[in-house]
Amino acid sequence: MKLLTVLTLCYFVFSHAYAQAPVEPSKQVLSLEINGVIGPAAADYIERSFDKAHQANTQFILLKIDTQGGLDLSMRSIIKKILSSPIPVVTYVAPGGARAAGSGTYILYASHIAAMAPGTNLGAATPVQMLPSTTLPADDQRPSKAGDKNDSKAPPVKEQTDDPMSKEIINDAVAYIQGLAALRDRNRQWAEQAVREAVILPAQGALKENVIDIVATNQANLFSQLDGRKIEVSGEEKTLSTSGIVVHEISPDWRNKLLAVITNPSIAFILMLVGIYALIFEFASPGAMVPGTVGAICLLLALFSFQVLPINYAGLALIFLGIALMTLEAFHPSFRVLGIGGVMAFVSGSIMLIDIDLPGYGINLGVIAGFTVTTAAVFMIALGLVFKARRHPVVSGQEQMIGLACIAMEDFEQQGRVAVHSEVWQAKTTIPMQKGDKASVQAINGLILDITPTD
Repeated sequence: MKLLTVLTLCYFVFSHAYAQAPVEPSKQVLSLEINGVIGPAAADYIERSFDKAHQANTQFILLKIDTQGGLDLSMRSIIKKILSSPIPVVTYVAPGGARAAGSGTYILYASHIAAMAPGTNLGAATPVQMLPSTTLPADDQRPSKAGDKNDSKAPPVKEQTDDPMSKEIINDAVAYIQGLAALRDRNRQWAEQAVREAVILPAQGALKENVIDIVATNQANLFSQLDGRKIEVSGEEKTLSTSGIVVHEISPDWRNKLLAVITNPSIAFILMLVGIYALIFEFASPGAMVPGTVGAICLLLALFSFQVLPINYAGLALIFLGIALMTLEAFHPSFRVLGIGGVMAFVSGSIMLIDIDLPGYGINLGVIAGFTVTTAAVFMIALGLVFKARRHPVVSGQEQMIGLACIAMEDFEQQGRVAVHSEVWQAKTTIPMQKGDKASVQAINGLILDITPTD
């Protein structure tokens, strides 16, 4: 008993001392990678990976990027994680030919150390909501979008920002990137030009203009330049040591991959329509279960995707209006006026659905065309034929016998045999009939007809 007590006390003493002892950063680096558009999946991947890096107490986080831009909310989520990180973040634009356009420029400015490989570029940080503006003359060149290949002499965007909303968006972006530049002691003037004029810089020019800190030919060269460099992180000065360091790469897991799939605008669009069609089929045939289950799952996934995507609700309303008009065309044919209007509303809504002009982040036109044809065929042709067939009189089964003429085959007062469609049936009547008398069928009770004489 005494031995057990002593061991327990020793355990608590040593565990407490171990918990209070300072933990030195391990000789490892967590390497993350953003390749493509920065969206909700990329933000979730970065946030969860940063949490893993904090738990592992890595020396610094290496973030490799090659992006043409991304969504504003996703970019700001990543930057918040970088700014609050107690571990230094080194952002590296690589390999050669990569770019940090649009949102990538903001992330570079937010990082503790910004590095680029030769042959890469950054800039064109104008908010993409500004680019579809039509205030410029038709013969003027528009500024490059986030990620477009362009030189630093791009025409200024300020000519497009005549309306108050556009000015507010631009000024907010300028203030945001200048705040990041002041925090990391980087070039504030060029940061403003990147937003207002969509200018672009190559790696060597960015180093010369104090936009980045390092130009490194490869990862080994980057680590050699980082060795011994002092960085201020959360008010504390830290010195990086890359000698004998181990790089641990974290790839997106199944959750990130699933999120990347369902937040693809084309996939979200397909999930929404499949969910609507399946639920309509379930309501038309209650008890099928499978269409209702599949439709509910698809619709919920689509709604989750729309929650994190920049959705134009006018476009969403036009899609539902188009489906409703095509359904009305099936119920009440109107020389195809409702159907044509439904197709036009459906196509317009599908094109307007994603409220962003980011390259590669819209709904594929082929998907829109395919679902437009499918929707028109289902709601205008198939349903139209179904309702048209329902309006026709019954031509088979027992129901079609109601109202048919029959002839008595014998004399009877209440029940006897009659001929209907060359068939012999037992019939009941309240009026006596003679052989050859004619009657009409009023109802069917099992195998006996209720008839009424017509003579």
